[in-house]
Amino acid sequence: MQLTSAAFQEGADIPSKYTCDDKDISPALAWSGVPEGTRTLALICDDPDAPMGTWVHWVAFNIPVTRTGIASGEASAALAADGIVEGLTSFGRTGYGGPCPPSGTHRYYFKLLALDTALALDSGATKASLTAAMEGHILARAQLMGRYSRI
Repeated sequence: MQLTSAAFQEGADIPSKYTCDDKDISPALAWSGVPEGTRTLALICDDPDAPMGTWVHWVAFNIPVTRTGIASGEASAALAADGIVEGLTSFGRTGYGGPCPPSGTHRYYFKLLALDTALALDSGATKASLTAAMEGHILARAQLMGRYSRI
């Protein structure tokens, strides 16, 4: 399985448009190679370089296997209309929250997971509850890492 973005390449800088310094909209994401037997997908974006521990920027799950991506800035309402559930971020809200490091360069990992089941979690589920619910159901993983710096 492969995860890509038209906004940035693996290991490259994430444009400010997708951060708290600008529009704070989600970058376009595309995926391919979803394995047979996948019932839903899950997406997590987090920053392991945050000073107080890993900062969660996006949690989304029950993504239909018929989808091949998420459009740049796709609204939460549009995602929900497609059955996608968004979980709670470290910002204390659901939906995408872009890179916003206090200082220095941070790494942002977009992780896509193919699951053999739909998850019985509600909107506002945390990354920890999603991770626990996915245990034993992950068929494949893909990852895309981008960087963002503030001066």
